[in-house]
Amino acid sequence: MTDDSRKPRRPTAFKLDDANVRFEDGTLGTPLRNEARIIPAAADVDEVPPSLAQPAKGMRFGRWLLAGLGGLASLAIGLAIDSLIRDLFARTDWLGWAGLGLVVLAVLGLVGLTVRELAGLARLRRIDRLREAMAAAAEADDVRAAKAAIGELIGLYADRPEMARGRAAMKGHLAEVIDGRDLILLAERELLAPLDAAARRIVTDSAKRVSLITAVSPRAALDLIVVLAENIRIIRRLSALYGGRPGTLGFIRLAKEVAGHLAVTGGMAAGDSLISQFLGHGLAARLSARLGEGVINGLLTARIGVAATDICRPAPFLGTKGPRIQDFLAELTRSEPKDTATQ
Repeated sequence: MTDDSRKPRRPTAFKLDDANVRFEDGTLGTPLRNEARIIPAAADVDEVPPSLAQPAKGMRFGRWLLAGLGGLASLAIGLAIDSLIRDLFARTDWLGWAGLGLVVLAVLGLVGLTVRELAGLARLRRIDRLREAMAAAAEADDVRAAKAAIGELIGLYADRPEMARGRAAMKGHLAEVIDGRDLILLAERELLAPLDAAARRIVTDSAKRVSLITAVSPRAALDLIVVLAENIRIIRRLSALYGGRPGTLGFIRLAKEVAGHLAVTGGMAAGDSLISQFLGHGLAARLSARLGEGVINGLLTARIGVAATDICRPAPFLGTKGPRIQDFLAELTRSEPKDTATQ
């Protein structure tokens, strides 16, 4: 009878340091009668989560097209300028030198625009990093990280004379307060509270302008132009207020959320459902269609201002609540008291 026909042994307890306990490595041969072997479990391939396969990158024909067209346009412009300068010199020398001077002026302007755009993008990245650093320092209550972030925040507003008092107060707090979260809250109060109040005024004024103009304008196309112009203005003003000062590329980055809001505003009818959503059924019933459109457009502009405030602010709202749509509703629906003074 072979070993395979033997009856299975009953379960037996062994100690790992027993001489009869051996680890199976494939070279021990047939097990002895009183020997226990520990066979390592083979790695189950199915239990290992497979790595996500990266899709194969195809040929970037779109990039080739843009690169080719851009190169051709650059060559065409360069050859046209070269031909123009040669023709000017052929006519008379002073025209040639004048044309060459204008070319140099244009090149200097292009370099200046490039530097300004890069500086604007760098400021926006700095604000993003600062906001993340302050949020992380407050969450971890890390005093060292909080001091580093507040020092960078003070440096961001070093050239703002209206914030001199807040900077001086925060420098004193840095030497006295030992809790990281408390330092972040103090920075909100001393440095950012005046900017938050100014941001609220900017959003309120823009919402009022949009509400008034769209309520009295006769054309929907004019409404859309007014809303677009005011939204561009509000994003730029809020970014400059908090220290961003973006260029064209930086503004495009900040304005990604504006397109969605403008699409809603452009296709909006003065329906009772949308008015009721913001103002309530009773008030909506007493509003005219044009007034309802104006109030809704003003509220959507305020919504864009709220989003822009969160994006442009170099710190998250921790100690105070950020602006909300409800904060601007009373301003848009409130009637100014009439002047009863005698003339």
